[in-house]
Amino acid sequence: MIATEWPQFKELDLAKSKKVMTAPIMFDGRNLFDPVLVKKIGFTYKSIGR
Repeated sequence: MIATEWPQFKELDLAKSKKVMTAPIMFDGRNLFDPVLVKKIGFTYKSIGR
């Protein structure tokens, strides 16, 4: 779950993060990430208002 717009989250290596997750699911409460890119990496992606 992403609930902040802090730069540390924006710079997150999504491919590396996915490798350590059992179920790569992201809920982006701040619309911080590009949904097409996140889904292309292999996440199930949900956001607010898109």
